[in-house]
Amino acid sequence: MSTAGRWIPNQHGAWAMLAVPYAAGVLLGDPTWTQIPLFAAWLLAYTAAFHVQQWLRLRRLSRNPRAAARHVRPALVLGGLCAAVGVPLAVAEPWLLLAAAAMAPFLAVNAWHARINRERALLNGLAAVVPACGMLLVALRLGGGTLAEGLAPALVCLLYFAGTVPYVKTMIRERKSQTYKRGSIAYHAAALIAATALNPWLALPFAVYLGRAALLPGRGLKVAVVGAVEVGCSLLLLGFVVGVYG
Repeated sequence: MSTAGRWIPNQHGAWAMLAVPYAAGVLLGDPTWTQIPLFAAWLLAYTAAFHVQQWLRLRRLSRNPRAAARHVRPALVLGGLCAAVGVPLAVAEPWLLLAAAAMAPFLAVNAWHARINRERALLNGLAAVVPACGMLLVALRLGGGTLAEGLAPALVCLLYFAGTVPYVKTMIRERKSQTYKRGSIAYHAAALIAATALNPWLALPFAVYLGRAALLPGRGLKVAVVGAVEVGCSLLLLGFVVGVYG
């Protein structure tokens, strides 16, 4: 595997979660150049945190010290790049430090689950969703928007991405679990009601999400197909969030 392949996290489903709320925040406000280093710092922070978490996990579990050690250099380099991009931005916009502090407890939950080798736990996945959706508020604020303007669209993103956590499990790791499937369907039904209460137009995408949660598990779809469906669902979310709240 190439160096780039080793440095880039293999959690492919995370990229839409990292990008869509941020993109929504940019499009809902007035795009500004400061949102570019923000996105760079955000991606660098994610990749650095991934390697820190892998170091924590492997240092405790692996008998081979090199297994954990190979994550040290990426964590330091990517973390340093994140600081190089993020610190000047925080100097210009000091409130970003408060945003980072608000995300810290959720990152701590992720780090703890990595240390005990429970990264696939439902709680861990949900903890990762919250700061990702919070990036909508951060990007929107940099674009001149307000917290009040961003709360509803951020909640819509949270309703969708929280649902992807149990849904993807029903398609891959828990595909034989009827308990997970029923729980996923129940969540998506509740999310449909909540989204419709926020705006009736949101019933359309969330009905689609409920349908895929009810109909696709158990059909033996390949991982690539599952990923492609989620990319389409994420783009659908972005379109409706911007259309409804823009």
